[in-house]
Amino acid sequence: MKICILGSGALGSTIGGQLAEAGSQVTLVRRSLEHVQVMNTKGLTLREHGRERTVKVHAATSCEGMEPVDLMIVLVKSYHTREAIENAHSIVGEDTMVMSLQNGLGNEEIIAEVVGKERVLVGRTYVGGVMLNPGHVNAGTVGKETYIGEMDGRISERVNRVAEVFNHAGLATAVSSNIMGIIWDKLLINIATGALCTITRLPYGGLYKMPQLMETALEAVAEGMAVAKAMGVQLSIREPKEAWFKASEGLPDDFKPSMLQSIEQRMPTEIDFINGSVVRLGEKWGVPTPVNKTLVASVKGIEYGLQYLK
Repeated sequence: MKICILGSGALGSTIGGQLAEAGSQVTLVRRSLEHVQVMNTKGLTLREHGRERTVKVHAATSCEGMEPVDLMIVLVKSYHTREAIENAHSIVGEDTMVMSLQNGLGNEEIIAEVVGKERVLVGRTYVGGVMLNPGHVNAGTVGKETYIGEMDGRISERVNRVAEVFNHAGLATAVSSNIMGIIWDKLLINIATGALCTITRLPYGGLYKMPQLMETALEAVAEGMAVAKAMGVQLSIREPKEAWFKASEGLPDDFKPSMLQSIEQRMPTEIDFINGSVVRLGEKWGVPTPVNKTLVASVKGIEYGLQYLK
């Protein structure tokens, strides 16, 4: 399968490297010239459980000059989604599938507005990755599942084909007829810790030692669950504590969610697509979301402060 990974940071490189190693024709697209140059000249080095291997990949800083692909996997930051898809429109052919594996809510709708709803697949992954150096990624694939599906819940031949390619590459992938429920499950997990770690600057080891923070997290998750219920979304998470404990499952005390990492790098966060999506949908469906609204305002204030105090 001919695949483009649009947004090949740590996670995109991990997934793209696995797919390339298994025989797919993969192009990793990332703006960072240094990361691209290292991958093209020395290969992509993946470290997992203390062992390293180098995978031959093709990388580029843009989609310019590329031929249409069978599958585009979108992994850019949510606030770059529209721009990235518009810039990659030339490689969307008649039968190209475009699949978001991004966090949060709203990316699929943005993608559909640009390329057409009929091309869009939806997915969520628990695969992880940390960038060690350009061309060098600490990968987390073992025991990490990926779920994909059609936006309308159909089990189609094309989504089964994508799952087969992923599974062949060692990326445990299941097709779901309730992909929106899975998306919300992952959203609730992100809601539980992302904003609180960002506001307090605490990694998980500190976050999980403070009962007051847990109480706030549970209230934020409960609001998200109430919005999902109003929308008719079928969740597998039954109570807020499930999301709270799943968020830290198998992760070390020094783990920092991506939202906190963004702030430490003085970059914008994806707060609008995580807690912010609960606030927007709560307003639409008449569900109060005061805790999430406060978390959004606090993170936005931190973002503004980074720019204002430059």
